[in-house]
This record gives sequence, C-alpha cells and structure tokens, in this order.
Amino acid sequence: MVLLAVSCAAVGVAALLTLRSTLAERLDEQLADGGGRFPASLEHRAPVNSGHHEPDGDEHPDTRNQAPGTFGARLLDGRVTDGAVVRSGTDTSVTLTGADKAVLAAVRVDGRSHNIELSKLGDYRVRAVDGADGDVLITGLPLSGVEEAAHRLEWVEAAVFGIALAAAGIAGAFWVSWSLRPLRQVAATAVSVTRLPLDSGEVALPAHAPDTDPRTEIGQVGTALNLMLGHVEDALSKRHTSQERLRRFAADASHELRTPVASIRGHTELALRHPGPVPPEVARALERVAAESARMGEMVDDLLLLARLDAGRPLEREPVDLTRLVLDGVDDARAVGRDHRWLLDLPEEPVIVPGDEHRLRQVVGNLLANARLHTPAGTRVTVRLADGPGSVVLTVGDDGPGVPEEIRATVFERFTRADRRRPGHPGGGAGLGLSIVSGVVAAHGGTVRLDSRPGATEFTVIVPSG
Repeated sequence: MVLLAVSCAAVGVAALLTLRSTLAERLDEQLADGGGRFPASLEHRAPVNSGHHEPDGDEHPDTRNQAPGTFGARLLDGRVTDGAVVRSGTDTSVTLTGADKAVLAAVRVDGRSHNIELSKLGDYRVRAVDGADGDVLITGLPLSGVEEAAHRLEWVEAAVFGIALAAAGIAGAFWVSWSLRPLRQVAATAVSVTRLPLDSGEVALPAHAPDTDPRTEIGQVGTALNLMLGHVEDALSKRHTSQERLRRFAADASHELRTPVASIRGHTELALRHPGPVPPEVARALERVAAESARMGEMVDDLLLLARLDAGRPLEREPVDLTRLVLDGVDDARAVGRDHRWLLDLPEEPVIVPGDEHRLRQVVGNLLANARLHTPAGTRVTVRLADGPGSVVLTVGDDGPGVPEEIRATVFERFTRADRRRPGHPGGGAGLGLSIVSGVVAAHGGTVRLDSRPGATEFTVIVPSG
C-alpha cells in the first residue's frame, strides 16, 4: 500500500507538472502569435489614469482576434504609459498600482515568457517585445485557466487514486489473509504443541501442519515444522517406552525382592536368637545384616509405592483427620530427635481432608524425618497446619543450614541425596522420601514446593479439602 501510494503520488505530480507545462507552452504560442498588436494599439491612447484623452487619439484599442483576459501594456523610457485588458464588452480600462508598474517595468525584453502577478488581475504570463517607436510592448494572458485546469486534475487524481488505493487495500488485505491461512495453521499447530505436557507420560501430538507448496516460503516452514514434529514424536515415543520399561522393571524388581529380603531378615533374627554361644564378631555381623536388611526392605517398599503411583493406581478416599496425623508425626519425631526443638501451630478445630490415611501419614513422617536428618542439633522445626478455602496447607519449616543450591531443582526427584548429613547418621536414606511426598501429594490432587535459604527452609504441601 505504501509503494502504491508513492507510485500514485509520483504519477499525479508528473501529470500535474506535465499539464502545467503543456498549458504554459500553449500560452507562449498564443503570445508569440499575437506579437505586440494589442499593446501597439495603445500608442495613441491617452496616458493611463490621466482622466482625459488626446483629441486625435483612438479611445478603444484593437481587440480583434484577442482572447478574453488578454492584457497589454506600453512602456516608454521604462515607464508604463498605458495599459488595457480585453473583456466581453467595450471597456478595456485597467487600474495599475505603482507596484504593478514596477513589476511590468522589470519584465525583461528577451522574447521569452515570464510569470507576474498584478494586484487587480491576478497571475499572468507576459512577453515583452520592442516596439517600432522605441517603446516596449508587453502582452499577457491570464494563468487562471491553467490553475483551474490544474485544480480539476488534482481533484480527479485524488478521487481516482483514492478509489484505487481503497480497492487495492481491500483486495490486498483479503489476498494476504487468504494466502496466509497455511501460516496461521502452522502457528496454531506450534501453539498447541507448546501447551502439551511434554515432561513425562505418553504424549499425543496434534495433527501436523497441512501440506503446502514446498516452493513457497510458507510451504517450507510447514514442511520443516512437520519434520520437527515427527522427530519430536519419535523421541517422545521412545522416551515413554523407556520410562514404562524402567517402571515395570522397578515394580517387578521391588516385588521380587520383598520375599528374599524378608527371608534374610528372618534367618538373621533366628540366628541372633540361637541359645548357644555366638562369637562377638559373628553377632556383630548378624546385627549389621539385620539392620541393612531392614533398610533394604524399606527401600523396596518405597520403590514399590512409587511404581504404583507411576502406574496411576487410585488411592483410598476416606475422611482423614490431618490434625491427628501431624500430632502423631511430631510425637514420633520428638521421640527420636530429642536434640531438636519441635513447635506446633495448629488450628483450634480438627482439619479433615479426603484421602489415604496411611499415605498422608507417610508424607508427614517423611517431611519431619527430612528436617531431622539434614539439620544439626538444636535446630528449631516448626509445623503449621492451616485450613483455607478449598484447600489445606501443611508447612514444615526449620532454621537449619538450608537445602544445597545445587540440588534444590531436583530435590523431589528419586535418589536425590544431600551431601550434608548429621553426624551419627551414616548412609542416611536412599533419596526416595521427598519423591514419595511429591507422588502421594500429586495423587491427592495437591502440590508441594520448597523455599530454602540459609537459616530458613520450608516445605509447603497444599491438598484439596473437599
């Protein structure tokens, strides 16, 4: 549209200049054809503005074959002696001011046409020639016709070019909108892909962008997007297959390990209860086997629980007194963590939520155990429970050293373990506690987040209350 407007303006200016030049050339031809006949007929008239006429002078100049508006003036010794203008009647008088006379006196006698402005007559194109009596004869034609023709052309150009621009704009907008339909479909496909949860699970990508002409830029973009979506779909499919295979392996391995681990624990406890004398070294070894078997059994149970959560198996949905779970969890934590300070902030009324009591108890226990194991003695652990509109908020915070920055982003992933552990807790857990918290809370339709800095660490669990 800008280019078309510039083109129209250029054409309009060129046409207007050409028209003015052509009409001016016609005036010049008329001036040349007329010569100085009209101003020469003024030679025997009375002086301009004299108020009287010579007795033998001709009162009326020769206006034959002169176009209406033709102006004539006679100059002698650089002064205007007479002037007249052709009108429809016999009156050819004209009033010339001092400025008009000065303008006429300044016209060069070179046989060329010049543009001047007269106060009473307007713009004129004049031509000065030498007279037979040593005078200067000036003939002029009005430029009003040229200006009127130029103005008419301007209006015509404005109307024609305006209609052309409007029509081109409407047609261009429709054509561009129609031609960009494939690009809008490509953009819609890309936007729909960005809204898909691509981080985990089986992902069904939307239909690819429509086939377009690969010879056009839009067609090349659509083809490239379709190729990229095909590669992404293959990669997601392979990733999902690998994840499912790993989950099945974890579930099967956990299930298969439960029996041998239980057998090892049983045989170890039976050996420790043997009534006969047992060397101290053997007894110590059996105790370590029993402890590690118990730890391995807990790990197997955790892995089996995570496998069930990954499989999407539904949990129990019964009213659970979350206040009672928090009280029991803090009592248990205080019993094993007497070197910590445990604070409670509970509402006056019991907080009831629908869910699986055993799993929610495990969430509370894991958060409290995490605060106990990863903070030094004397740390203050605060547990808050708040019943809000539509949700319940459980917060477990401490004033310990905080979660290391390098693991904050992956703290809820499996087998994530912090380097800082309290003395007396070698080995610690397997890094599954917080991942179980995240999985159980997600299975209840809630969320869990971590806010940590040195001196202030807080885990916030939000679950629906109804």
